[in-house]
Amino acid sequence: MNTLHDYNSAITRRQFFRKNGTGLGVAALSSLLGSGQAFSSGPSPAALEGMLPHIAPKAKRAIYISLIGAPSQLDLFDYKPDLQKRFKEDLKDWLAKEGQRLTGMTSGQAAFPLAPTIFKFAQHRKSGAWISELLPWTARMADDLCIIKSMHTEAINHEPANQLVYTGNMQSGKASLGSWLSYGLGSMNEDLPTFVVLHANHSSPYSNVQAISARLWGAGYLPGKHAGVALRSKGDPVLYLQDAPGISRDLRRKMLDGLNAMNQRSYEAVGDPEIQTRIQQYEMAFRMQASVPELADMSSEPEHIYELYGKDSKVRGTFASSALMARRLLERGTRFVQIFHRGWDQHGDLPRDLRSQCMDVDQGCYGLIQDLKQRGMLDDTLVIWGGEFGRTVYCQGGLSETNYGRDHHPRCFSLWMAGGGIKGGQVYGETDEMSYNITQNPVHIRDLHATILNQLGLSHEKLSFKFQGLDQRLTGVEPAKVVKDILA
Repeated sequence: MNTLHDYNSAITRRQFFRKNGTGLGVAALSSLLGSGQAFSSGPSPAALEGMLPHIAPKAKRAIYISLIGAPSQLDLFDYKPDLQKRFKEDLKDWLAKEGQRLTGMTSGQAAFPLAPTIFKFAQHRKSGAWISELLPWTARMADDLCIIKSMHTEAINHEPANQLVYTGNMQSGKASLGSWLSYGLGSMNEDLPTFVVLHANHSSPYSNVQAISARLWGAGYLPGKHAGVALRSKGDPVLYLQDAPGISRDLRRKMLDGLNAMNQRSYEAVGDPEIQTRIQQYEMAFRMQASVPELADMSSEPEHIYELYGKDSKVRGTFASSALMARRLLERGTRFVQIFHRGWDQHGDLPRDLRSQCMDVDQGCYGLIQDLKQRGMLDDTLVIWGGEFGRTVYCQGGLSETNYGRDHHPRCFSLWMAGGGIKGGQVYGETDEMSYNITQNPVHIRDLHATILNQLGLSHEKLSFKFQGLDQRLTGVEPAKVVKDILA
């Protein structure tokens, strides 16, 4: 039978060089960095990236408001008034000429009736942006926003589309956007996670709610410490926040020190970097037992802040409450917050369900942007709002003058960005008369990723991680560009 000693003695060539790499080389590097940057097991790549940004950063932190299910650009931002006179026009022959990819949900339809929006649009603020009546609070801050109407993607179904938006690839196992930011920028507060995920409840009981999984905020091939930490909307924000009865903090500290010592011996013997991750996560969990209760206690927030975000901000788990929590996290040094809000997949009953979804998020988004602005944080905080693709101009299923549904449409969709060096008060990109194809300034998901990284001081071409013999990147090997036209 092999003993632990036998296992530890069976060091491989790769482990030998890895151990030496964390020995003399790291000791020398630590001496160059100074005691303030020294780490017990050597500085992490994230720490080094944080010390040497590729680009002068415009933003220190970011919030991504992720609307899972894909909101309809035709009913929110992409105004097409000429469609009203073409109500119910059959697009079947036209779609065949366009080579439209169809999902299994509409490929068998006998007809594809054109469905103009039933909602009113108006131009707002100095930018003159056309915004739907469904988003009155968003319309108030039109001059703070850059609305991109020319987003596009290759994915036509939710799971691969969400993986592409949030990990840069339709295949599983890739590192998420937030984990790349954690890896590249490091932490601003050792007592809270660098990357936090919030799940906001949706209000419509009828919406088609897409399942999502931790792969959308996972670390993939990056060290596990860079994965997003999901805070719960009910009960304690994280499990086991309180020590067990009879366990004092001093005793807990001694137990953790002993466990860390054993893990450190295993790391020195085996060289597996995930053992270091385990040590770091135990330490983070210990510190979060003190920091998270203070974070979650919103009793210090004044009444005018609740009024800014809306009455739902006092109800834990709502979108408005999540938006307020996101601001509190950023104030305390969290680098990246991702708010997931599901229920935007309106294949039927779109007027009813989209109205409900918009009411959920509209004032909360306004409150967040205005709150960041009044605290002087918007200039160095990047906020992104959007889904994984768009919706079709034709109706899925039955169509009436007051009710319709829309299928998935990857060729064009809308999102908005604010703060963090983004030029507000502009509408970027254009689509054709049916919000079907992009006619000006296309922006791919990879371009969005490159731009987000750029604003936070990272080059999408330089930020990489060696895995399976390849220099892995968020934007992969396909062409990607920073959308410079939208930068302030």
